[in-house]
Amino acid sequence: MNISFFIAKRLIGKNEYRFSKPSIRIAITAVSLSLAIMLISLAIIRGFQNEITDKVIGFNSHIQVSNFLNGNSYESTILKQRDSLKILISEVKGIKHIQSFATKAGIIKTDNEIQGVVLKGLTSDFDTTFLKNILLEGKIPNFGKFKNSNEVLISQTIAKKLNLNIGDKFQMYFIQKPVRVRKLKIIGIYDSGVAEFDEILVLSDIEHIQKLNKWDSNDVGGLEILINNFDQLESINEEIYQKIGYNLNTRTVIDNNPQLFDWLELQNMNVKVILILMLIVGAINMVVALLILIMERSKLIGILKALGSKNWEIRKVFIYHSLYLILKGMLWGNLLGLTLCLIQKEFNLIELDKSIYYMSYVPIDINILNILSINFGTFILCWVTLIIPSYLISKINPIKAIQFE
Repeated sequence: MNISFFIAKRLIGKNEYRFSKPSIRIAITAVSLSLAIMLISLAIIRGFQNEITDKVIGFNSHIQVSNFLNGNSYESTILKQRDSLKILISEVKGIKHIQSFATKAGIIKTDNEIQGVVLKGLTSDFDTTFLKNILLEGKIPNFGKFKNSNEVLISQTIAKKLNLNIGDKFQMYFIQKPVRVRKLKIIGIYDSGVAEFDEILVLSDIEHIQKLNKWDSNDVGGLEILINNFDQLESINEEIYQKIGYNLNTRTVIDNNPQLFDWLELQNMNVKVILILMLIVGAINMVVALLILIMERSKLIGILKALGSKNWEIRKVFIYHSLYLILKGMLWGNLLGLTLCLIQKEFNLIELDKSIYYMSYVPIDINILNILSINFGTFILCWVTLIIPSYLISKINPIKAIQFE
């Protein structure tokens, strides 16, 4: 029988000591709150990152292939041989979907307002899943399915600025020689919460841009590529770049939105600081509790030493006891943290200013791997820090300890 474990079990639940009882409660509470805060913080940060990344990818895809001369311009240059290029790119592993697009800068003019926008032309191969998720009212145009379609999808931001509603028609001017104008009809309004897109983007059939630029029906401004795994973004982008011609270029969603992804990376740094601070708080409280536990049970330590117990065997008694306290604190921390996360995820009780945070509520992403990692890290750190103060036991004189009251 493990004597150290047996004695530790007997000590658990003993309440006759004045100082160790409240200190133990404080230590358990500290571990619980620290773990809960870490779980909630990571769930919120991951939720923000996933939500914003999904919205940016919904408009820009993971990778864009366009003419090398296009750069960051809103004016797409012609990309020929679309079908053969799609076949070539589809050979790369990890590709989920390939769709065509073209963009052209223009000006919307109403009776009282003028607004500069970007018309993004889409084809029938466009994946509308994302647009369905952000659609506020109306419907999504049937991109590329009908000839001479004047139906467009605009953002709520543009609609409010220009006082436009579903069913309204407006004129859009394109600055070229000669100046061209198109009369378009609003059949849907979306709201993504990402101002960079909502303030300028109007979605229509690509046929408008093809006619304005005098392109053939098979010509496009570029290809958008969706992939299965975001972690493979750079490697897939590099493989695609090696396959396409020298006159074409690839840009990832990170290349197209550097400031946004820099901001998301900054959030990673913030959550790391929070995790480290909470781990330190939990570990310090456990060390203090263990020291008080050892001091108040110094008489027991003296008796065990007098009976011939070795220092390591006595140390194990208090380490086992402390591990029980750690596990108890972690249990309550997981219950508290995960319960609050699930409540927010289900009911969205905490709201945000959409114009600042890109969404109207605090997003939650519960990841099993993250939960296990935080729990494992908390347990190991607390356990390691407990070994050091347990060496105090070797300094206790059994004769003085037995006499100590």
